[in-house]
Amino acid sequence: MKKTTLRQNVQTSDRQWYIIDAKDQRIGILATKIARVLTGKHRADFTPHADGGDYVVVLNAEKIQSSGKKEEDKKYYRHSRYFGNLKTTTLAEMRVKHPNRILQKAVAGMLPKTKLRKNQLKRLHLVIGEENPHAAQKPISLPLETL
Repeated sequence: MKKTTLRQNVQTSDRQWYIIDAKDQRIGILATKIARVLTGKHRADFTPHADGGDYVVVLNAEKIQSSGKKEEDKKYYRHSRYFGNLKTTTLAEMRVKHPNRILQKAVAGMLPKTKLRKNQLKRLHLVIGEENPHAAQKPISLPLETL
């Protein structure tokens, strides 16, 4: 009997679509579970060097919750590479201007910092509101308790 190890690559991975409702969910807890699905760690044939994760559609991305005093204390930084041009934005300001970037930045920080990260983030679809524009792909509801 010959033992073989399952290896995942682009040809052998069949990507599944999952849907998550982010209403009244915590940012960090939800971001870790989404990052796990995007990397493919929930699959039995997980291979670290291959991009075999699944698609994730997040509904109600603007209704995500934060704990404590993070609305005023948490800051997002960006820099234009000119001297003195460090811009800061609080979580409350980000929620008003770009509510879907809150979860996007949280998930991006939890993905591995490799060449695969860019393609994994492309499979994350954040939707503001209840209506799913990716209903044609027949996404499966992802039970967050099992991950």
